[in-house]
Amino acid sequence: MCYSAQIQADYRRYVKMFGAQMDIREFTRLFWERAEGSKAKIPKAMEDAFWEPATDDELQIKAFIGRFNAEQATRLEQELFKQRTRLADAERSLQTKVTKAATDSKRIANDKIDAALRRLADLSRCEPEARDSRIFPGYYAPVLVVEDGQYVVKPMRYQCRIAGKPASYDIKYPGTYNARRESLDKFWKPCFGYTHGLLLVDVFYENVTRAKCENTLFEQHDGPQAPGENVVLEFRPNNGQLLMVACLWSRWTAPGQQDLLSFAAITDEPPAEVEAAGHDRCIVPIKRENVDAWLNPQASDLGALDALLEDRDRPYYEHRLAA
Repeated sequence: MCYSAQIQADYRRYVKMFGAQMDIREFTRLFWERAEGSKAKIPKAMEDAFWEPATDDELQIKAFIGRFNAEQATRLEQELFKQRTRLADAERSLQTKVTKAATDSKRIANDKIDAALRRLADLSRCEPEARDSRIFPGYYAPVLVVEDGQYVVKPMRYQCRIAGKPASYDIKYPGTYNARRESLDKFWKPCFGYTHGLLLVDVFYENVTRAKCENTLFEQHDGPQAPGENVVLEFRPNNGQLLMVACLWSRWTAPGQQDLLSFAAITDEPPAEVEAAGHDRCIVPIKRENVDAWLNPQASDLGALDALLEDRDRPYYEHRLAA
């Protein structure tokens, strides 16, 4: 499973690479819904693409981002006041008597204060950081599709809810941010051959157990480690290649609810170096010359589409413990 990825979050990269158009309506709707109270998770780098708006529509999106950030700042300031009060109460209690409750309260308050301060700093930070482009399941990302013969960039949630399924589908099938290649003509039949997309990925991350990867990473690791604990590995093409990851997507609609655009990254058996590092799946990067065929699928020839997945880019993935 692709647990997480560092992506090209700026839609302009897709415009430059593919001559794509931006679906301004969908971008505007996403940022408006979040400003209105939706729980949409949007990576900071995706917001930063509108830092210097070039059109009235982009100016409107920037305004929605500013409104959301202002509300977040207010909530974080309230959280800081609450946790600082909690910390002061715990410290006063500890001066009288050391108890587990007061010790835990002090630790939790300090942790929450640090987290709130980091989030406040991020709201006003202008300098980009690598983590600004990282997505997890449930986050939004720009995805390249073909619409009326034109490359188009749309914002989509990284967990696919197939059209016609109930909203509870997200909970029933929490792993639907990835589409297993062997299930494309089964579970993913409504999408495979019909709605294909492309996600630009720099780095991907996977959860593995320490026992599986200890021979490659942990012989030099200091301190005791539990064999069954999970660690996160970062996988990066050793040639610096940008991965054009094959995706499936869907537009979900329901009466009285906002439309949902969502996608899943296709995964397959891993190359030897990923398997040796302890993981049993890997995302599938499409070759540049196959992009047009992938994004213009013919449901009448699923074999040809599967052949595109087989004829994938196969870079060598170096790995290390994620920061």
